[in-house]
Amino acid sequence: MGCIGRRICINMQENIKILSIGSDRKLFEDNSAVSRRIIEYGTLVEELHIVVFALGSLGLKEKQIASNVWIYPTNSSSRWFYVHDAVRLGRNIVPERKFVRGRSLITTQDPFESGLVGTKIKGKWRLPLEVQLHTDPFSPYFSGFLNSLRKRIARRVLRQADSVRVVTESLKSRITQFTSADISVLPIYVEKEKFENAQISFDLRARFGWRFILLTVSRLSPEKNLGLVLEILARVRKRFFDTGLVIVGSGPEEKSLKAQVKSLKLEESVEFVGWQDNLASYYKTANVFIQTSLFEGYGLSLVEAGLSGLPVITTPVGIAEELEHGKDAYIYPTTRPDLFVAGVEDLIENNQKRENLRTNLKHTLENKLLSKEDYLNEMKVNWQETAKKISV
Repeated sequence: MGCIGRRICINMQENIKILSIGSDRKLFEDNSAVSRRIIEYGTLVEELHIVVFALGSLGLKEKQIASNVWIYPTNSSSRWFYVHDAVRLGRNIVPERKFVRGRSLITTQDPFESGLVGTKIKGKWRLPLEVQLHTDPFSPYFSGFLNSLRKRIARRVLRQADSVRVVTESLKSRITQFTSADISVLPIYVEKEKFENAQISFDLRARFGWRFILLTVSRLSPEKNLGLVLEILARVRKRFFDTGLVIVGSGPEEKSLKAQVKSLKLEESVEFVGWQDNLASYYKTANVFIQTSLFEGYGLSLVEAGLSGLPVITTPVGIAEELEHGKDAYIYPTTRPDLFVAGVEDLIENNQKRENLRTNLKHTLENKLLSKEDYLNEMKVNWQETAKKISV
């Protein structure tokens, strides 16, 4: 097979060894989506070793999940020992598996705790470091004591990185001042056909009885700003009483959000359905997807909704920063709930505008997203180029 430009023939495996640092414990679940994805990444390299932050109380064991892919839990006594235990494991794996400079690298899933581990192992063995960035740690909304500490760690880690991989162009532009490393943009891989061709098993309007349904799919956490969605709904219902909201997700804000629902007298128009594995019926039978996040690294739920043919109203965060207001989506700042209300009402009253947004967004996303082959090719190119950045 021939290769052109940055494309690499992914069936021609090169002798690259990778040490990855992360926290996704679903890797230890047989045949989980995460483990299947990681096994696929393993086809790009000679060996892939993944250290995973995990408490010893979980009882996880070191495991080989493919012929050349191994996962290692830190089995820490407390989360405060994750970094120490991951560094210890990583420093042992590198010599035991004979990582060779020029054909090996470290990659971390974030510039925070995982990134700190990566810098410490890099310092010991002088292997190049790739840092992945899926959120914006320098957003003013990335706040709180722990996140303030993470910002400081991120600045240190990004200064020591040899390459940085981000999910959007806008995120790339915001971190250039914090690193001299090469920055590549690789959007999160989304299997387009999975959402475009998904089958519907129920209709939200039949299930809940509302004429017009807003949908949000999100972790229920402060940065998702879901209280704003409830305020918007309360105001929209003054004109359009048959409007309801379905909230898919779980998280620490659930109790306070339910209290807000009660205070706004929205008990009959809001449904919390928890987290759902199959979202097709939600995406395909709601009327509008609404996202009010203060910040997003990417915005996977928005992409899934758009591919499913659902019109979108959103704040200008993540991939929404690359969309055109009025053409691909309605995009408003968090400080203007009145614009959100007007946007929802406009789409309630105008079927053609909903259809235009739906069609345009789907087309835009299809052009932006990579095929699986291209995605894997880009990932392998990044690894190959990073592996050559030998520290002195």
